[in-house]
Amino acid sequence: MSARARLLTLGLGILLLLSALSACSLFRPSQAPDEGTLQASRIAFDPEDPPVYGYRVVNAYPHDPEAFTQGLVYDPQEGVLYEGTGLWGRSSLRRVELETGEVLQIHELPDRYFGEGIALWDGKIVQLTWQSRTGFVYDQESFALLRQFSYGTEGWGITSDPANGRLIMSDGSAALYFWDPDTLEEIGRVEVRDRGRPVVRLNELELIGGRVWANVWQTDRIAVIDPQTGRVGAWVDLTGLLPPEGRTGQEDVLNGIAYDPENDRLFVTGKRWPKLFEIELVAPD
Repeated sequence: MSARARLLTLGLGILLLLSALSACSLFRPSQAPDEGTLQASRIAFDPEDPPVYGYRVVNAYPHDPEAFTQGLVYDPQEGVLYEGTGLWGRSSLRRVELETGEVLQIHELPDRYFGEGIALWDGKIVQLTWQSRTGFVYDQESFALLRQFSYGTEGWGITSDPANGRLIMSDGSAALYFWDPDTLEEIGRVEVRDRGRPVVRLNELELIGGRVWANVWQTDRIAVIDPQTGRVGAWVDLTGLLPPEGRTGQEDVLNGIAYDPENDRLFVTGKRWPKLFEIELVAPD
């Protein structure tokens, strides 16, 4: 074979190899979000003109349709959900496997308490009740009751703010209350407003990227709030998240926000919903 023929053969071999590598890359599955979707920590925040985000369902997981969800937290160290449920005589604190919805551990509240929001703090779980103005502190691992305490309002939602050394709670009004996590006493409060108008019925809470995400009771919307000023800088509209064909007929309102900070995953569900959803956000047009 001449030198020229050998060069042509070598060049053809290189081209075939490059073509094969390119084809492999084309069919390799991508782990990136769909174009136009965002993780919760990356949304725009504009108190002057709050954007309204839509959503895309990433995963749907089983959820106990008897669970009247009042509080929801994801623990990235354990890879499990903690859930507080309500209703008279049926309230509970639960450890739940995300992928299957299996209840791994449960503590049932006395019948006289209507369970509400929960928060994790330093190896403990804080749980509110609705109208009893009574809260409970449990050991996170064993669910053993460590303490019972009182507060001066109704209890709705609660979340932890470790960076600022405080808990943040709601009582169904437009207020967010700041609590000392050791004494469980109020150390401040702020009124939540959207372009000057109070936002009432703030319910379940989750802190994401330094901002409070709040379910607004009896709506399909989540308000994204600057806890320092109380101003709403974004909304998330989850209308249609649980489609008619996925309903059992006993569902109540959207309620329950949990966040996995290590993998930037956002989970949402509702009271007596048969599904819990992992979602990404879709920017407004």
